[in-house]
Amino acid sequence: MNSELVIKDLRVSIEDKEILKGVNLTVKPGSIHAIMGPNGSGKSTLLRLILGELRPDSGEVIAGSRLQIAYFDQQRELLDPDKTVRENIGEGSDFVEVRGRSRHVVGYLKDFLFPPERIDSPVRILSGGERNRLLLARLFTRPANMLVLDEPTNDLDVDTLELLEDLLADYDGTLLIVSHDRSFLDNLVTSTIIFEGDGRVGEYVGGYDDWLRQRRPPPEPGLRKAATAPAVRPPPPEPARRKLGYAERRELESLPRRIETLETEQRRLEEDAGRAEFYQQEKPAITAALTRLEALNEELQQAYRRWEELELKEG
Repeated sequence: MNSELVIKDLRVSIEDKEILKGVNLTVKPGSIHAIMGPNGSGKSTLLRLILGELRPDSGEVIAGSRLQIAYFDQQRELLDPDKTVRENIGEGSDFVEVRGRSRHVVGYLKDFLFPPERIDSPVRILSGGERNRLLLARLFTRPANMLVLDEPTNDLDVDTLELLEDLLADYDGTLLIVSHDRSFLDNLVTSTIIFEGDGRVGEYVGGYDDWLRQRRPPPEPGLRKAATAPAVRPPPPEPARRKLGYAERRELESLPRRIETLETEQRRLEEDAGRAEFYQQEKPAITAALTRLEALNEELQQAYRRWEELELKEG
């Protein structure tokens, strides 16, 4: 055996509701997978099965003999507020083991944007961004060749988000990432695992945008399906599509264009904010642009969630 993870015909029911139905996945060493779906669709159940915290009703999760999994849930990770940054990482030692190499704590923490004078500060006085960076620093000291990350980008500032993206891009192990952050995932993943409703799970090559191109397009009466890349699952029977009313179907059809418009504006603002001359403007102009960028992020998240809701209802 090796460090591969194989899921075979997995079925799980909770309180007579089938959460996972005939799920088959193979996670190859070094691959990077996004896991996406609405809240309550079964993402947490799948993670618990992979971590060995839950047994399936039928099917199996086969972990290679060399597979070592580390799980990162930002809401559950704990730092000792009365200990220093150094103590939370080194646990009494000046050296930590990182990917088989011994690193001095000071040099290692510098990689996570901690200046030397901050390393002996107690955790309780750290900013939110500093705490998040310290959590990431702890994560990468764990002896693992697979990281399972549950919403790792939540509440991250720009510096920490960029740091996380760089760390994951350089990581030579396997990654399973649960997230709703499309741009973050599109920059990293090799495949996207989508919870499609009724316990079904589909896997698509590439990131979220690639899934959008591969997924079954909305049906149009009187028109043949476009000859695009085939979806992993066949189209549902006609009655399932009738679950959407006229207004909801029109909304579903309009969402791709709306998301594209919002993303175009988001990219333009992000490019502007990345230029040095951006911060040479008057302060009100800078504030207005950053406020709009924050609002765009929220609008996009709402649009993604609404799209997923309508897709699941359509069947």
